[in-house]
Amino acid sequence: MGRAHEVRAASMAKTAAMKSKLYSRFGKELYIAAKSGVPDPDMNLALKRKIAEAKSNQVPADVIKRAIEKAKGGTEENYTECRYEGFGPGNSTVIVDCLTDNQNRSFTDVKTCFNKCHNCKIANAGSVSYNYEHVGLFVFPYEDEEAMLDALMEAEVDVQDITVEDGTMTVTTAFQDFGKGQEAIEKLIPEVEFEICEATMLPNETVTLTDPEDIEAFQKLINMLNEVDDVNKVYTNGRIEE
Repeated sequence: MGRAHEVRAASMAKTAAMKSKLYSRFGKELYIAAKSGVPDPDMNLALKRKIAEAKSNQVPADVIKRAIEKAKGGTEENYTECRYEGFGPGNSTVIVDCLTDNQNRSFTDVKTCFNKCHNCKIANAGSVSYNYEHVGLFVFPYEDEEAMLDALMEAEVDVQDITVEDGTMTVTTAFQDFGKGQEAIEKLIPEVEFEICEATMLPNETVTLTDPEDIEAFQKLINMLNEVDDVNKVYTNGRIEE
């Protein structure tokens, strides 16, 4: 169980870190969850879990309420999930997940980001994602690995990894058990404050960029992708040493 450093590095590279982007992302995801069933968390498990995830990521209550009210109001916004993959500088790889009402626009915008950055190019589906794992990721203050493992096992969660470093626990679960994992953690630690609580993609291998030109191009690519409205999440195996 030695992926704590890698997970921390992944969290540092998250491109959804900016508040406006984070709120936009959860606004869409909450809307989709609410439209997929009854727009009431007591009757819609997917919505209930998405609300809990949003709260864990410090999304304000009014953002959550607006998204649900939008779904209740009968607004028809049909978002489609689409994924694009590509290669960045220094043998890095990038996965871009979009929520969009216009796939042609999304593809054009994402491709433009790759084309405008040195040594970057968009690739075919599957060219990159095979080397990533889709997991549930939780990072929070806690130290008792045994108690945590017992709680997760009791909830029938497929636990992939548990590590503790400097008083902070990192738990990774199978993607399909993300909701059950979150509920089990919150049951064991009612006042838990998550540093990270999300379904994410983790690379099996990371690449550390050292060439200044590669670093500049990598940062430019990530920043440009983050500015695209349709982009929901960006994952990468590229790392920059502090």
